[in-house]
Amino acid sequence: MTISRRIFLSTAAAGTVLSGRSFAQQAEWAQNYDGAARVRIPRSATPILSPQALQATEQTAERYREIVQRGGWQAVQLPTGMRIGTRSPAVEQLRQRLMIEGDLDPNAGLSPIYDSYVEAGVRRYQSRHGLSATGVVNVATVAAMNVPAETRLRQLELNIVRLRSYSGNLGHRYVIVNIPAALVETVEGGRVVTRHAAGVGKIDRQSPVMNARIVAVNFNPFWTVPASIIRKDLIPMMRKQPSYLTDNKIRIFDRSGQEIRPENVNWNSDEATRYMFRQDPGGEVNSMGFVRINIPNPHGVYMHDTPSKGIFGDDFRFVSSGCVRVQNVRDYVTWLLRETPGWDRHRIEETFAAGSRTDAPLASAVPVYWTYITSWTQPDGLVQFRDDIYNKDGLGRVPVAARQQAEPENESLLN
Repeated sequence: MTISRRIFLSTAAAGTVLSGRSFAQQAEWAQNYDGAARVRIPRSATPILSPQALQATEQTAERYREIVQRGGWQAVQLPTGMRIGTRSPAVEQLRQRLMIEGDLDPNAGLSPIYDSYVEAGVRRYQSRHGLSATGVVNVATVAAMNVPAETRLRQLELNIVRLRSYSGNLGHRYVIVNIPAALVETVEGGRVVTRHAAGVGKIDRQSPVMNARIVAVNFNPFWTVPASIIRKDLIPMMRKQPSYLTDNKIRIFDRSGQEIRPENVNWNSDEATRYMFRQDPGGEVNSMGFVRINIPNPHGVYMHDTPSKGIFGDDFRFVSSGCVRVQNVRDYVTWLLRETPGWDRHRIEETFAAGSRTDAPLASAVPVYWTYITSWTQPDGLVQFRDDIYNKDGLGRVPVAARQQAEPENESLLN
């Protein structure tokens, strides 16, 4: 099968910056993490890793213990496609299910009509589970509803332990990457400044849980293809599409630095593993887009831009080979470099436009925490659950978006 440059360079992440105006005044955020723009889902400036979130999650666990003691909830059998105007006995079942976790007011009654109250409850439920808040019942929504109450309680208990492990001083300015939520938060003075959706590692190429420090921003970077990708992806690719490297401006170099033409390599052997493959800079072509965020770590992973925004709006953003792709990277970089003299937004935009290789060391390294939090609660009591995509909870993967969407074919060359 021919593999297009778009697929090679496709990415994941979405988000919106909140700097420059107060969090409360921020226009509706249309990323799927919070649901559709027209849904008024409360958003908190409280970071996922914070004493307030820990306390709220502990309180939520108590509430879910009571739900479990009362018998939890029954599995629902709902036809997909139910929406405003649907009239069906199944709507009564849906109303009961939404009421148990507080997504629908009990005073809304048990009418068989799918009205605006039910739609709002479904949107709220979907947004809490990282699903597109369409207000229409789909397979992923039903799958989430059928996760037992006991499993949700156990998720909360496990994540309380994780949240407690971050209860120390994380720094005045720091970054959180929550892998299961495919979400990035920048935090300053104990409050979230920006949020960005992200593309993180696939199930078989997982993003690591780690603590590191961001030390520099590399503008218009080269991309050196990792050895694992050369073997697993690039060699098979070249057997199918011999023009692939040339089409994507990837050059081959031997150990002496001499460039080798692709047609001079035996792609039916492992010869290619002895060479270095480097993609030319250029935000429209390079797999890292315009920016690489330099994070020294033993795993060899980093954060970066992307030339293609094709799956920014998807619920399922587990698409990389371990690195994290950040949407709205200009806003992210602006925040990172805010305390670095000479790097205001104007200078950043000029550097993007120039297209030249430029490194911007941060005046002060910014801590970054790559975490694995599958459940947490905002101080207002809004509890969030995410798919245990890497099965680190040990409860069996929670079947939400990850069970409903097939992994895009031939996307494995991505960082």
